Amino acid sequence: MLRMQRYVSMKKERPGLKTKRLLLRPFLLSDADRVRRLAGNRIIADRMLNIPHPYRKGMARKWISTHQAKFEAGEAVHFAIVLESSGNLIGAIGLNINKDYNRAELGYWIGEKYWGRGYASEAAAAVVEYGFFQLNLHKITSSHFASNPASGKVMRNIGMKEEGFRKEHIIKKGKYEDLVDYAIFATKKGKQ
Repeated sequence: MLRMQRYVSMKKERPGLKTKRLLLRPFLLSDADRVRRLAGNRIIADRMLNIPHPYRKGMARKWISTHQAKFEAGEAVHFAIVLESSGNLIGAIGLNINKDYNRAELGYWIGEKYWGRGYASEAAAAVVEYGFFQLNLHKITSSHFASNPASGKVMRNIGMKEEGFRKEHIIKKGKYEDLVDYAIFATKKGKQ
């Protein structure tokens, strides 16, 4: 079962979540260098629509500084994925919320060194549970490049179902990429 923590600020409290092996907590400005090192890896950037390469100094700090305002406006919630055993930040996960339609889009990345250990699935399951039970969302979607099937495996692991395939839907580094769309709906138990 998901355990929630609260991180107190002078403004609206951003949540923290705890899983078996992970702490999902709000990003701190002091995380910026670590985010830049992990997300700045070309392999990570190539698999993500919104992560630039090169990841320049100051970009992570600027991104982190937007989180509180977006949370307070009900537009997004971002979590640093941290290994409970070591305290090391290993990735990011969050929901971009569309209040008009009571849905959100799940996005995540894990540092390359930490791939293949189930961390993305563990974090994603906790964030989906948070979205349904704390934010009362009806639907959570996510999509991945067809060239990155490991991300689709994470989505299937947490109960998402494939909803569609968008051929050459976006351009990344001058190349058209296909997107595969997934979704999960709230039920009384929170999942399909």
